[in-house]
Amino acid sequence: MATCAEAELTFSIQPNPAPASDETRAAVLANPGFGTHFTDHMVTIDWTEGTGWHDATIAARQPIALDPAAAVLHYAQEIFEGLKAYKQADGSIALFRPDANAERFNQSAERLAMPTLPEDLFIAAIEKLVELDKGWIPEAEGASLYLRPFMIATEAFLGVRPAKTYKFIVIASPAGNYFKSGAPAVSIWVSEYTRAAPGGTGAAKCGGNYAASLVPQGEALARGHDQVVFLDAAEHKWIEELGGMNLFYVFDDGTILTPALTGTILPGITRKSLIALLREEGLTVNEGRYSLDQWRADAASGKLVETFACGTAAVVTPVGKVAGKDGEFTIGTGGPGQLTRKVKDRLVAIQRGQAPDTHGWIRKIG
Repeated sequence: MATCAEAELTFSIQPNPAPASDETRAAVLANPGFGTHFTDHMVTIDWTEGTGWHDATIAARQPIALDPAAAVLHYAQEIFEGLKAYKQADGSIALFRPDANAERFNQSAERLAMPTLPEDLFIAAIEKLVELDKGWIPEAEGASLYLRPFMIATEAFLGVRPAKTYKFIVIASPAGNYFKSGAPAVSIWVSEYTRAAPGGTGAAKCGGNYAASLVPQGEALARGHDQVVFLDAAEHKWIEELGGMNLFYVFDDGTILTPALTGTILPGITRKSLIALLREEGLTVNEGRYSLDQWRADAASGKLVETFACGTAAVVTPVGKVAGKDGEFTIGTGGPGQLTRKVKDRLVAIQRGQAPDTHGWIRKIG
């Protein structure tokens, strides 16, 4: 629960005295890529034991000063989120389900023994940054302003305990397509590494989970694949998730399956949204276990007609081919399926204000 001081926290806004020129910004927006260019400003809010959250500031984006003994550098107390700001059909700007990001952020914080952030403060920080840097939102189809809220432990000490000081930061990056291959569907490699184990941090959005995925992801890329898929740690047979996306399976009887959230899988906000949209279409969406062997057999028999991955960065992405140490198999025609296209189009239309938002997912800014 927020303290009185936190509830009344106001932002000190200090505009960047040397923002990017119009020419520089225009060049970036013409070809933003993903995660390589950043806007002029950043949000910082500090937390101190006994005081709570304080000193909320929006100022020029700049390096962070950290003591070499800062806890984040030694004990990895770090969490983050990812969401987007979209240009709407009426010219306004909107966020998609920021309340869900705020909720998941606090769930991650609790798992890593970090302070929670009042949800209203989380959303206000993002909205104020977007308002200030709205000129960085690309106009191109499929483009958006990617927002990265994160929190790090800043106390300087060496000892295994929760830190007593933290910093919450938000940065923003104009974003184009996540995948660069341009292929109609991605190819994925089945990793022999494990992403998460029961009782671990698999359901938290923390940097350590992603660091552990870098070697297997590198192996996938070296073999000519776009992404890596992880199996469970206990039996090494059940499908869990990709390096940063959840999976859905579409069968010839019209039913859909997605791996259940068992504590080792990140509870994706796009995943949650797609389940709601698919069920609105009258489709049966089950959450359960699905093995690699069954995946291969169902693809071979034609029972499985589509597989797609989803996440904030990549939105909805068809999976065309799966490969591993036991060979490879193709799903359907190897390209995007009809349901994959349909559900992606519906989700994107809601995000961009081109279709009614009957769920209250869209939060207008300004």
